[in-house]
Amino acid sequence: MYLYYKNINQKFLAILLTHSLAFFKFLLIKHTNMNGVQYDHLAKILLLGNSSVGKSCLLLRYTENRFNEAFYSTIGVDFKVRTIVMRNKSIKMQIWDTAGQEKFRSITSQYYRGAHGIMMIFDLTNKDSFNDLDAWIQEIERYGGEKLAKVLIGNKCDLEDKRTITFEEGKAYADKLGMPYFETSAKDAANIDAGFVKLAELIIAMENRIDKKRSIVENPKKSSCCM
Repeated sequence: MYLYYKNINQKFLAILLTHSLAFFKFLLIKHTNMNGVQYDHLAKILLLGNSSVGKSCLLLRYTENRFNEAFYSTIGVDFKVRTIVMRNKSIKMQIWDTAGQEKFRSITSQYYRGAHGIMMIFDLTNKDSFNDLDAWIQEIERYGGEKLAKVLIGNKCDLEDKRTITFEEGKAYADKLGMPYFETSAKDAANIDAGFVKLAELIIAMENRIDKKRSIVENPKKSSCCM
């Protein structure tokens, strides 16, 4: 699903997207969709990173198992769906590909609402995309809060001769922020499944912790005293 907008000013587009968010409030609970197919968890995942790091290609490879050599820049947002089974539980992932260009930041920032997980992506052959990760972290903290599962992806590992970021540099950055790190290739499909599965695991684990805390608050142990 692509959302293309032409001849619409950004202020109007932002208003339009804000009102459309009511349709996209996703809860991580057992759910039955309109076709009657039941799944155990529904997760909203955002792909974030600079333009041209390969977010759209990763999404296409993961959801449709194909690779598009032609470069195109996402306008606004795009999302696709894939359902996986993990530990006998079905997880429906609604994965949002957001525009990396600065001019769309005010629009795509609204899609943090209701998100459960973030896949931060940089281009292993583009040092600027790595250096800009700090800015993306600040945006996540501003709009998404702390209760989001996150993984870091260094994409285009097939272009080894053009690499500007070493594995050690990527891993050190991820470790500093407490995130798992994967190097992927949308072209070769390397490590893409592993990255999404790990993110799904983190989302479920985080939701379980939230449910446990909620249960403790709602059902505190009754204190007793002995005479």
